[in-house]
Amino acid sequence: MAVMRPRRAVCLRVLPLILLWVGGIAAASAAPAEDGYDLWLRYRPIEEPWATRYRATLTQLVASRDSATLLAAATELERGVRGLLGTAPPRAHGVSRDGALVVGTPRSLPMLAQLSLPLPQPDSGGFVIRSATLAGRSVLIVAAPDDIGVLYGVFHLLRLMQTRQTLERLDLREVPRIQLRVLNHWDNLDRTVERGYAGQSLWDWHKLPDYVDPRYIDYARANASLGINATVLTNVNAKAIALSPLYLRKAAAVADALRPYGIRVFLTARFAAPIEIGGLKTADPAEAAVKQWWQAKVAEIYRAIPDFGGLLVKANSEGQPGPQDYGRSHADGANMLAAALAPFGGVVMWRTFVYSNESPDDRAKQAYSEFVPLDGQFHDNVLLQVKNGPIDFQPREPFHPLFGAMPRTPLMLEVQITKEYLGFATHLAYLGTMYEETLRADTHARGAGSTVAKVIDGSLHGYRRTGIAGVANIGTDRNWSGSHFDQANWYAFGRLAWNPALSAQDIAREWVRMTFGSDPTLVTRVVDVMMKSRQTVVDYMTPLGLHHLMAEGHHYGPQPWFAGGARADWTPVYFHRADARGLGFDRSASGSNAVAQYFGPVAKRFGDLKTVPDDYLLWFHHAPWDHRLQSGRTLWDELVYRYTRGVDNVREMRKVWDELAPLVDSDRHGQIAAFLRIQEQEATWWRDACIAYFQSVAQRPLPAGYPPPQHSLDYYKALKFPYAPGH
Repeated sequence: MAVMRPRRAVCLRVLPLILLWVGGIAAASAAPAEDGYDLWLRYRPIEEPWATRYRATLTQLVASRDSATLLAAATELERGVRGLLGTAPPRAHGVSRDGALVVGTPRSLPMLAQLSLPLPQPDSGGFVIRSATLAGRSVLIVAAPDDIGVLYGVFHLLRLMQTRQTLERLDLREVPRIQLRVLNHWDNLDRTVERGYAGQSLWDWHKLPDYVDPRYIDYARANASLGINATVLTNVNAKAIALSPLYLRKAAAVADALRPYGIRVFLTARFAAPIEIGGLKTADPAEAAVKQWWQAKVAEIYRAIPDFGGLLVKANSEGQPGPQDYGRSHADGANMLAAALAPFGGVVMWRTFVYSNESPDDRAKQAYSEFVPLDGQFHDNVLLQVKNGPIDFQPREPFHPLFGAMPRTPLMLEVQITKEYLGFATHLAYLGTMYEETLRADTHARGAGSTVAKVIDGSLHGYRRTGIAGVANIGTDRNWSGSHFDQANWYAFGRLAWNPALSAQDIAREWVRMTFGSDPTLVTRVVDVMMKSRQTVVDYMTPLGLHHLMAEGHHYGPQPWFAGGARADWTPVYFHRADARGLGFDRSASGSNAVAQYFGPVAKRFGDLKTVPDDYLLWFHHAPWDHRLQSGRTLWDELVYRYTRGVDNVREMRKVWDELAPLVDSDRHGQIAAFLRIQEQEATWWRDACIAYFQSVAQRPLPAGYPPPQHSLDYYKALKFPYAPGH
């Protein structure tokens, strides 16, 4: 993937901001506040014997500072070690004692060129951390072929220290498995955030470009610590004005702040922009005037942002304009933009989340039906951005059938970090397990072992470009994500974007140690809660493959009875199809046959009522109420059991967290405890409202020993929340 090297003058424009941040380090370190602002970069003092061992390994620092990125790396290292060990290693121009830490590139530190280091390829972002001998001294080296790799290596070294890993006899070589690791911000120009539950947008468009909030540097640090290397500043439901000269100047100021941390800025493109801000009468991608307009606009963007990453496009979906408005295909639209971006090294990320304005027989089928026939027709700087599942970020979905089905077109995975359907910011739901579930899903595209991870990292089909995107959960709340545990989802996304083969449990363990501390009891019990938490939410919201049961519009709370509205496939009844006979959407051969979009072994397993996993039962089948599941219970009894288990597990989570109070600072413990109380109340609401509704359809008694809903179905139907967040 071509990487444009920004002009040095552009890099230097942000140095005052970095230096302002550096100047605040001492004051910030003197009075650390446990309010969540520091995320996983807390750098709190390390206990013995680790502190003594690390001091012996870090006796002096030899590091170049001759670029904004290398300055950021050296500064981060000093900040981190000072916080962890009480003092930073003294700076030195050369190695004069054992235990020196040598940080740089062979270009910035010629002494590194003396060593035969197994450096990764340039522009890969990779690095090595290796114990070695230099100038007759034992040293620890963090080296890379380019500056950003050095910064990533520094963050990795600090992670090793934060998680109490040995620094002796190290021989590590890390290279990201996926090239483009991007956050999608659904942020609007008025600073509202669509499906955002953590305050306003970080981007203060009104004050930009003249005031660049120093918080942008901490945002960049957090992302760089995970290897995230791109950010889309604007909502996929795009406004054309975001591409106007006024807003390009503002975006350029943000790009300047993020650039030293290896983060390239992307913007969303509204397909009708040539009409809305260009004065044309059409946005038809086949028209010469439209092509010329986009070519001129892209050139204008690169004059403002020399390392601009490219455009993210949502077209012909949920009312957004697109090429189909003119009888053209998605390939026609994407290729027009790709041709404009190609001379500058930019890419198009074209979302496959599409469904027609007409209600289809099964909305889950449309993306596959529209895009698979276009395989191989996209320009080589187009990536298709595919959601993890075929509907819309539901608490649990089967993997999207597009994965593996387009061997000649790079597919990038899109997941949601913000919890639009998993309890917003107040419910504890660790999504590392959700991402892992998708990445490890076997498409069988080229036989067993053809996982989604192998599709998106390019190894299955030989994609030249690879990518992964996460819809950000970041806002102006002091703790960034609305709740402390939601930070873990940002963290897990970044770690899996770097290496999809990592374990969600290992990532959770890292995050807990870096965020709360290394007490063994604390780590073990919190990780256990995290690993069970997403299944818990699925249980009390949408068990057994149910989906789309949430309330209309704001998606807050249950509304499984909702019908009517603007279109059928925006309603729960369209998806669950409960009737006197049974429950679930029949996507088998006897129904919509969406199951046929999967490869043979997967389709056979999902399509048979006898072999489909219980977790996907009601996704693929309209099962009779008396159907026996693998547990031996009937569908009705299992439904009640799982809804109740979800509530019981939240109560257990609360109990565990209360018992951990002595091991967690009071401020963060108190807020999390309050949110868990909310979660228990709302889990009970979900359970009772859904059971009340489905019982009214199934006309069956509750299984013995299970409490009835606290209120009548009419009570739950009467609840209204006109100002729920995140519209």
